[in-house]
Amino acid sequence: MPAFIRFFCTLLLACLSSLAQAERLRLVSDDWAPYIYWHDGQPKGSDYEVANEVLKRLGIDVDWQLLPWKRCLAMVEQGQADGVLDIFQADSRKSFMFYPDEPLSNVEFVLFQNNARPHAVERLEDLAGLTIGTSPGYTYSPAFTESPLFRREPAPTLEANFGKLMLGRIDLLVTDRRAGRQLRRQLGLEQHIQELPPVIGRHSQYLGLAHKPGRERLAQAFADELRRFKQDPAYAAINARYDGDTRNNPDAVEQHELSIPR
Repeated sequence: MPAFIRFFCTLLLACLSSLAQAERLRLVSDDWAPYIYWHDGQPKGSDYEVANEVLKRLGIDVDWQLLPWKRCLAMVEQGQADGVLDIFQADSRKSFMFYPDEPLSNVEFVLFQNNARPHAVERLEDLAGLTIGTSPGYTYSPAFTESPLFRREPAPTLEANFGKLMLGRIDLLVTDRRAGRQLRRQLGLEQHIQELPPVIGRHSQYLGLAHKPGRERLAQAFADELRRFKQDPAYAAINARYDGDTRNNPDAVEQHELSIPR
């Protein structure tokens, strides 16, 4: 084979290899049931299934990994991961992350308490002197995050926060409504832990993509395909499989926004 033909073939194989690698993403997230979690050695969850299907329709394969949330953020910022699932938009993250303009889902942060140590909470001031269990790296409302009235104590996992709540090591914990209800049910704590009415904050969850070549175009393509998929009956079927605990609120409380000064 002439040398120039061998060179051409080598160059072509290198280009094809590069394209193949570009079609596989390494995406990370933390254990955030019912949105994404690990079950029997495989990822599951409503947002996982939706994102995976949208990426599949775009011809992209994904390697999924579940890690502590702060590590997920660090990996994306340092270029060790291509993106993170179920992240909120924040100005501090836009320097290293592209966001599609279509969210995967919406969450509401609420407070959970131990029924043996109840607290009447209607306003931010009602949290004065209390210790609230939080999750490291999570974004809550600015007023909640910055308030000097109460102490925020992070725990490595939501399950650890529920344990601390039962032991009286924290007064309340804050988490997404659906995530809190699901874990409470799994731990068998429905008779011991109650969801409080005030809403700490509402957020949309996105697929965040690291600042790498082509990722901004991918973010737009993902948003366009996600909007199309939301009109597909398969989208409603995915959410229906994970929505049972949301439609049936065992606390039967009227939800309202926590009175927080802006």
